[in-house]
Amino acid sequence: MADHDLSSPLIPPQPSDQPHLVLTVRDNDSGQRSSSTQSHNHHHNSSNNNNNISHLNQNYRNPFEFLGSDGLTVPAPSTIDPFRNNTPNIEGAYESLKILVCLPIALVRSVLFGVCLLVGFIATKFALQGWKDKHNPMPRWRTRLMWVTRICSRFILFAFGYQWIKRKGKPAPRDIAPIVVSNHVSYIDPIFYFYELFPTIVAAESHDSIPFVGTIIRAMQVIYVNRFSQSSRKQAVNEIKRKASCDRFPRVLLFPEGTTTNGKVIISFQLGAFIPGYAIQPVIVRYPHVHFDQSWGHISLAKLMFRMFTQFHNFMEVEYLPIVQPIDNCKENPAHFAKRTGHAIATALNVAQTFHSYGDLMLLMKACQSKQEKPSSYMVEMARVESLFHMSSLEAVDFLDKFLSMNPDPSGRVKFHDFLRVMKLRSCTLSEEIFGFIDVEKNGSITFIFFFFFFFFFFFFVQFLYGSAHVMKQPLFRQTCELAFTNCSAGDGQISKEQLGDIIRLAIPDLDDHEIHELFKLFDTDGDGRVSKDNFMSCLRKNSLLIPLFSPCLVWKVSSEAGDRMLEEIV
Repeated sequence: MADHDLSSPLIPPQPSDQPHLVLTVRDNDSGQRSSSTQSHNHHHNSSNNNNNISHLNQNYRNPFEFLGSDGLTVPAPSTIDPFRNNTPNIEGAYESLKILVCLPIALVRSVLFGVCLLVGFIATKFALQGWKDKHNPMPRWRTRLMWVTRICSRFILFAFGYQWIKRKGKPAPRDIAPIVVSNHVSYIDPIFYFYELFPTIVAAESHDSIPFVGTIIRAMQVIYVNRFSQSSRKQAVNEIKRKASCDRFPRVLLFPEGTTTNGKVIISFQLGAFIPGYAIQPVIVRYPHVHFDQSWGHISLAKLMFRMFTQFHNFMEVEYLPIVQPIDNCKENPAHFAKRTGHAIATALNVAQTFHSYGDLMLLMKACQSKQEKPSSYMVEMARVESLFHMSSLEAVDFLDKFLSMNPDPSGRVKFHDFLRVMKLRSCTLSEEIFGFIDVEKNGSITFIFFFFFFFFFFFFVQFLYGSAHVMKQPLFRQTCELAFTNCSAGDGQISKEQLGDIIRLAIPDLDDHEIHELFKLFDTDGDGRVSKDNFMSCLRKNSLLIPLFSPCLVWKVSSEAGDRMLEEIV
C-alpha cells in the first residue's frame, strides 16, 4: 500500500494565477468564535491548572468542522494479542524438573547444533565459491552440494527436539504451484522449509548480515525487501514474478503475515505473493504443546533456544493444503486473492483472522521499550488504520511516541494538562474543543474503561491515533495547511516567530512570548530560526490536531445557501 504524504495532491492543483482560496462554511455562529474564545480564556486558564477536568464533560463544537469533519468514531480495540507467547516463564514443578533432567541432553544438543551449523556453513561457502551470475538459477552441481547443508538443517531440527515431524498432504509440483505461502510461528519454520523444499525465500534486507544464516539464505537466491520502501517492495514483486515464471528456479516461499505470531490467529497478509497472479499452495504449521509454547513471541531468541534444548520432544505438524488458483484468468484483485488464501489457512488452523500487521508489532515493541505496564494494549490493528487513513506504520509509531510523552498513569489515564503540555497549548476553549473531539465518550477523561478492563487501559492512544488520522484524511486538510502557510509567511516562503505568533494569537489571543516560543520550536524542526513550507507541512502532519490554530487566519465566508463545505476559488 502506498504511503501518502503532504506532497501528494489530494485534489488537482489549481492554476497559479488564482489569488487565494476561500473556505466556504455554512455555520451561523462562526463569526462569534473569536469573542467567545477571548471571554473564556482567563477563566479556563485558572481552573484547569489542577487535575480536576470534570468541566470537559460538556459538549463543545467540533473544531475540525471547517475541514469537512462530521465527528470522530473509534472502533473498540481488539482483545487479541497475536504476538503473545503463552509460556514466557518457566512455571510449575514438572517443567522445572524436566529442565533439570534435560540439562545434560541440552549440552549434547547444543554441540550438535553448533557442529551442524558449521558444516552447513562450510558446504554453502563451497557451493557459492566463484559464483558470479547470481541473477540466473544456481548451476545444478552447486545445488547438489547444497544437499549437505539441507541434511545439516534436519539434524539442527533434531537438536531442537524435533525428532519426528508429522506431515499431512504433500507439496504440489513446482510447475503447477510455483509459489508457496505459510503461516509463520517460529524460527523453526524456515529451517524446516529449507530442508523440505529448498525454496527461494523473500526476506528483510537485515537478514543478510546475520552470521552463518546470511550466507545460507544467499544460496537460496533470496529476494531481499525493505518493507518501508515502496520501490523495494515493487522490485521484490517483480523478482517474485520473474523467479516464479522460470522452472529452473526453485519455488518461491513467502510468509505473507510478514512476522511471526503465536499461531492462535492469522493476521493481515502482505500482497507480494498474490500480485504476480500465479497458483499458490498454502501450507500450515502447528506446534501442539502443553507446557512450552514454541512461538517466537515477545521472548528472546536465546531463551527460546534454551527451552527447546531442554524438552524431551517438541511437536510440529505440517499440512500442505489444496492449491488456490487465481480466478478470472489470473486477473483477480490481489487483495481478494490474498483474502481467499488467508481464509483457507485460517479455516485449516481453525483460528480467526484479524487486521493486525507488522506495524502492531512495532507499536508493541515501542511500548515495551518505554516500560509500559500493558504494552499489548497499544496495538491498533494497523492494517485497518493503513486502509482507512493511508497512514504508515512509522507514522503510527511517531504518534505513539507523542502519546507516551503525555505520561499516562498506570491506569492509562492522561491528564488534561499533560495533553496541553505535549501539544504546546494553553487551557482555553479551543484547547478543550480539541480535547473533547478526541474524547469520543464525552466523559471528561482520555481513557476508556470497558467490560474487559485489562485490555482497555490505553484506549486513548487509539482515540489519539484515530483522531489525528481522521483529521489528516479530511479532503480539505492539505489545502488548508497550504493556505495557512501562505497567510503566515506573507508570501516570502519562510515564517518567523513573530509571524507565527501573530497568526496563532487570532485563535488564542493571550498567549505569552514563552508559549509562542514553544510552539515555534515545534514547527522549526531544523532549528534555524525560520519555518519553511516543508517544516510547516511536516509538523502539521505529525500534529494534525493543531490545525484549528490557523482557522481564524483563513478567509471565512458564510454561505447563504444550504450547501456542503468546500474550497472555492476567487476568480
